[in-house]
Amino acid sequence: MGNSTIYSKIIYSRLIEKELSKWIEKYPNGKVFLATEETVNQIWVSKFDDFFILNGIKKVVVPAGERNKKIESVAKIWEFLSKNGGDRKSLLINIGGGMLTDLSGFAATTFKRGIDFLNVPTTLLSQVDASVGGKTGINFNGLKNEVGTFKKPVAVIINTDFLKTIDKENFISGFGEMIKHGLIYSTKHLAELKNFDFENIDYNLLQEIIKHSVNIKEYFVSNDLTENNIRKALNFGHTVGHAFESLAMKQKRPILHGFAVAFGMIAELFLSVRKCNFPSDEVGKISNWLLRVYGKFEIQKSDYDQLFELMTHDKKNESGRINFTLIPEIGKIEINQNCEKELIFEALDFYRNLQYLTTKDTQFTRRKK
Repeated sequence: MGNSTIYSKIIYSRLIEKELSKWIEKYPNGKVFLATEETVNQIWVSKFDDFFILNGIKKVVVPAGERNKKIESVAKIWEFLSKNGGDRKSLLINIGGGMLTDLSGFAATTFKRGIDFLNVPTTLLSQVDASVGGKTGINFNGLKNEVGTFKKPVAVIINTDFLKTIDKENFISGFGEMIKHGLIYSTKHLAELKNFDFENIDYNLLQEIIKHSVNIKEYFVSNDLTENNIRKALNFGHTVGHAFESLAMKQKRPILHGFAVAFGMIAELFLSVRKCNFPSDEVGKISNWLLRVYGKFEIQKSDYDQLFELMTHDKKNESGRINFTLIPEIGKIEINQNCEKELIFEALDFYRNLQYLTTKDTQFTRRKK
């Protein structure tokens, strides 16, 4: 589905050492480095220490958590590479979740004006989203991914064994991006996600479902690497979602990215009805499913202005207009949909009130405030 000239090699394998060895031998001795974060280092990476030592690979460990996705953590990686002889022929292997692969991918693309990097994502979110698609970034001035680059890793190694140690909350966070992929591209993918059994996870089946999800992302990325056109489809749920995520951080009640996207998709489904004639009965069904899986991030009317202000910082905006990706039906997209402040506030109303509505009530026309 992808175009190899602008896309990474995606490898699905449970044999991590074997796959890494193939890449390590392509680089000069002493020029392959490893970046990870504290939690992943304790649970996973330390198990492979002998392998890395044998291959002369030095390791840098950055603090875990979204709050550490900042320039100080990037500087730690730069300093590590600089002190250990990193040069433009080096490879940086990144093992961790989306925070780590975004962060150390950014460090790699800016060190010596760019060195190769390879991602081994360890969470579902990073496997289906953050480590795939050639975006790197860090948070800055309270805004998510405010500084970053477009640069693809040389490869991504996806291994569902890593997912056996993540908690349910992080698992369903990653699942949110998969739901988005289904909504923007494939009723078939959406159906297999609706039928997924969270309580008894079949990791072989999960690997196939992840592959379907990654293929959807690959389709959009390989056709539009720098997000000038159809790649904007991948932003469905994110304009409102990122605002929720930033507000949650400011209010010191943080939410995981996939949860924010799920809540954002509910608001943007409302906008899809109003702007693109998305079937209103479908909004009720999908919203209730999302609420059942993700619960609710409570917002007040007094938060609306701040949420709107956060949306104005979204990188997809042009000429001061807030641009959304919306869907006229499942599997179809409409990019660059400009929505006025009043309509955005109506969407926030819809989201805020939703837990009190039945499916029948969500088949709405223009509701009075």
